Amino acid sequence: MAEKDQELLTRLRESDRDAFRDLFTKYHHSLFNFVFYRVKDETIADDIVQDTFLRVWKHKTSLKPKESFFSYIAKISNNLCLDFFRHENVKIRHKDTIPEPTPSQLDNPAVRHETELLEAEIQDVVNEHLPDKCREIFILSRVNGLANQDIADTLALSRRTVENQLYRALKILRVKLKNYL
Repeated sequence: MAEKDQELLTRLRESDRDAFRDLFTKYHHSLFNFVFYRVKDETIADDIVQDTFLRVWKHKTSLKPKESFFSYIAKISNNLCLDFFRHENVKIRHKDTIPEPTPSQLDNPAVRHETELLEAEIQDVVNEHLPDKCREIFILSRVNGLANQDIADTLALSRRTVENQLYRALKILRVKLKNYL
């Protein structure tokens, strides 16, 4: 192995980013070709190479400067390739048991547009027509998902006050959004 690699590996063990960059630049192309030959997909090969170098950085203190760096990264990437193939085999074995994704109404651009308009209108009503305390309670309930008792505890109010404010907010929303209902 070249003395230059030994020096770079020694510096890398000490968290030298320039040494890491130099090793990455020097070995990236060769490692990519090595991985691509196995997986036959550029995107997957690129991901595996990136993961390999990420692992090198994470485990830099365990590097042995006198050993071949390419052998080291080839072994890591080989293990990542094996993991990839195992994962693919699991997907193939279970593909019949995995349900196909069902289309959502939001996949339809017209429905998505109508939904966005409705959401904007709701936000406008909440921001422009609800009194401050009513708005705060509505947002804590419907946006943040807090239970009525949690809202009451947070705002130092009675649970009944929270319920009344939510009723008031929903009543205002129904009136202002009657064209959508």
